[in-house]
Amino acid sequence: NKNSMKTIGIIGAGHIGQSVAGQLLKNNISVLISNSRGPQTLEPVIRKLGKNAQAVTTAEAATADIVVLALPWWEVNKLTSLIDWKDKLVIDITNEFLPGGKIADLGDKTSTCIVLEQIPGARIVKAFNTLFAARIAADPVVGEGRRVVFVAGDDEGAKAETIELINTIGFAPVDLGTLSSGSRFIEAKGVFSGVDIVKL
Repeated sequence: NKNSMKTIGIIGAGHIGQSVAGQLLKNNISVLISNSRGPQTLEPVIRKLGKNAQAVTTAEAATADIVVLALPWWEVNKLTSLIDWKDKLVIDITNEFLPGGKIADLGDKTSTCIVLEQIPGARIVKAFNTLFAARIAADPVVGEGRRVVFVAGDDEGAKAETIELINTIGFAPVDLGTLSSGSRFIEAKGVFSGVDIVKL
C-alpha cells in the first residue's frame, strides 16, 4: 500500500486535526501535526496520539506528501508564503466559519476555491469537513456499513489518491465531482453539512 509510505502533515491540532490523526495512526500512517503556537505546545496531544505522531512547525507539516488543512478557515491566508504550494496534494477540511461561528457569505464562490486562492497551485481536495470530530474519531465501520466521507475536487489524480487514503483508513468515500459543483453540497451551508451517513 503506497499510502503507508507517505507522510501526512496536519495543519491544525484541534479536535478535527486530532481525530484525523488518530485514524491515520491506527493504520500505521505517520503524521506530522502542527498548530499556530509551535511544536512545544503540542506535547499533551502527542502523548495522547502515541508513536508515529510528531509535533512539528507549520512549515514542516506543509512539506509532507499530503497536507491536511484542519485549521480555522480564516487563518488559511497565513499559509500562503510558507512553501511553494504548486502541485502539493492538500485535503481541505475547513468550513467557512468566521470567528464567533457565523458562516461567511461567499457570493458565488465555494469555500475551497477561496482556500485555493490562498495556496495557489495546490492540488486541492475537499473531504471530511461534513463530519463532527467525534464522528471522525469513531470506528468508521458501523454495523454492516462504513461511514461516508464526501470528496470533491478538480484534480482527478489528487482525488484518486485522497479516495485511496479514505478507503485505507476504513471510511467509504463518495465522489461528488468538481469543486464548483460538488463542494457546494458539503460546505457549511450545504445539504450534507453535519450529516452522518453510513454506506452499506
